[in-house]
Amino acid sequence: MREGLIPTVLGTVVSASGAAFLGSKYKLAATGVLGFGLAHIVLGTIDLFEHR
Repeated sequence: MREGLIPTVLGTVVSASGAAFLGSKYKLAATGVLGFGLAHIVLGTIDLFEHR
């Protein structure tokens, strides 16, 4: 399995769940979860391109 694939997929799932909660009363927490997921996507993508 390629290095960086797991953080990218995990970040996608976490970002999707954070985006789903943006309309709820927990908007601040949802924004934090969304940012955490986006950070994983960015770092995982960097790993994917770095270790081709």
